[in-house]
Amino acid sequence: MANRVCMGNEAIALGAISAGVSIVSGYPGTPSTEIIETLLNEKVSGINVQWSTNEKTALEVAAGAAYAGARSMVTMKQVGLNVAADPLMSLSYVGVQGGMVIVVADDPGPWSSQTEQDTRHFAKYANLPVFDPSSPEEAYEMVSAAFDLSEEFKLPVFLRPTTRVCHASATVNIESAPHPKPASGFEKKPDWIIFPALSYRKHGELEKKQKLISEKFSTLQFNRIFSGGRKGIAASGISYQYVREVIKEFGLDLTVLKVGTPYPLPLKLAEEFLSSVDSLLVVEELDPVLEEQLLLISAGKNKIFGKMTDNLPCNGEYSFELIKNAVLKFVGIEVEDPKLVDIPTLPIRPPVLCAGCPHRASFYAAKIASKNDEKMVYCGDIGCYTLGNAAPLNMVDTCLCMGAGITIAQGISLAEKGTKCIAFIGDSTFFHSGISGVINAVYQNANITIAVLDNHTTAMTGGQPHPGTGRTAMGMPAKPLYIEKILRACGVEHISKVNPFKYEETVDAFKKAIEHQGPSAVIAKAPCIALIKLPPLVRRINETCIGCLKCIKQLGCPAMSVGSNGKVVINETVCTECSLCSNVCPVGAIKKVDRNV
Repeated sequence: MANRVCMGNEAIALGAISAGVSIVSGYPGTPSTEIIETLLNEKVSGINVQWSTNEKTALEVAAGAAYAGARSMVTMKQVGLNVAADPLMSLSYVGVQGGMVIVVADDPGPWSSQTEQDTRHFAKYANLPVFDPSSPEEAYEMVSAAFDLSEEFKLPVFLRPTTRVCHASATVNIESAPHPKPASGFEKKPDWIIFPALSYRKHGELEKKQKLISEKFSTLQFNRIFSGGRKGIAASGISYQYVREVIKEFGLDLTVLKVGTPYPLPLKLAEEFLSSVDSLLVVEELDPVLEEQLLLISAGKNKIFGKMTDNLPCNGEYSFELIKNAVLKFVGIEVEDPKLVDIPTLPIRPPVLCAGCPHRASFYAAKIASKNDEKMVYCGDIGCYTLGNAAPLNMVDTCLCMGAGITIAQGISLAEKGTKCIAFIGDSTFFHSGISGVINAVYQNANITIAVLDNHTTAMTGGQPHPGTGRTAMGMPAKPLYIEKILRACGVEHISKVNPFKYEETVDAFKKAIEHQGPSAVIAKAPCIALIKLPPLVRRINETCIGCLKCIKQLGCPAMSVGSNGKVVINETVCTECSLCSNVCPVGAIKKVDRNV
């Protein structure tokens, strides 16, 4: 074994390697992305890793591998599980042959997600066991335990790290990596085909397995009772670490139930804990999953406090301070208000499109092209371009979930006659879940314009490849899929393909697309600025600037600011010479010059 400092996501990847995983699939999404990135960096022979087109596809690929007896893992964030829910619910009935671990990273806060949904509910809904790590070290150990449990009960198993566990770092004892476990081979049998009669039988079997898994969970090291007084704390996930710190700092005499497997609850251990305390506080992020189960077991014999008694919030990420205040109040210690210290107010820095981002040019061109249409609605999607909602662009009126921009636009145009919608979607999102919406738009002859903002990568999550990039996650060449050909194959007849930095051409393309009756499309293609080097030329303001600030007020480029003289200043260290600002300046004061002069 060797000690290695790694963050939680790295620990999960290394745990999968140590457990003999051979097939890993997933779709990038914070806070889960680094799991697959780590596997790609480790380059372990015999492990096939892929970024799939979406989470449903990824889960089905991993399931197929597990059907054939291989150990497989699939990764995603919590909202990605919504996309994968259809195969998941059936897979819990059908089961697997080789071990299969479903890693779903939850995002309390939420820091980078649409929702704060709790994957433990999905585990209960699907009748599948779930491991809930409290640290990177525990996440590493739980991966092997999850694979073993999966193979013992022939079921996929959840591993549910949260943001703080995913991105925290710790020293982890890493075992030497064995060769990936060989697949035993696909065995043809009726149980792989989900007919109603099979579902009926499997559902009954699944319910019986929950009791057996609960008994096994009561013996695992991840679930423990730390004896103390007649007041107790039940905690799971990262919350346990905060509870432990509070107890240590204030010398509290509390009995603690640490739950590493919140579903099915380790019943025997929970009953033992409840018999040893009179009252308890349940500390868990997001929903009262653990609390509800303990209330049911207690049947009123214990006073149970938590989210349902407003002792702890149901939303947001927990912190040491929040849990400290709740625990001290529970044990009857008054919490002194901290002395207020005058701290200077930090400037607010909202998220913004990068300097030189091609999406800014696309949004601005669409805005100019549609400025005379008072009933225009701009439907957004999930990705960097969601930031187009901010002033001064104000070009995203709706954003629901991956791929929904195209279909939301169709609903709005149907409900409000005469309203035209532009649906903005990125290239990776287009492949993920946009194509079905395009097909529906053609089938229903929807009068919308689809704007595909193609920056040749999955930008928001760190630049992962997708089916249009011509390479796989493992760096192998792949046949690139062309968005224009896909749109034509789906039946879209009016399609323009432009470089968004060619301002006049792009404005003209959007005007014609908006005027077209029926579905139309504009493909605005230019690489993500993170993929290219700064050019030798740069834009600079000359003495003819009149200080109208039109360039700043209309574009909001972070490379531009107001100088002490009231005129515009360009930060040349981040300027990419995209030229968009020069199209806005009314007096031509923004010129192209050599960066080094």
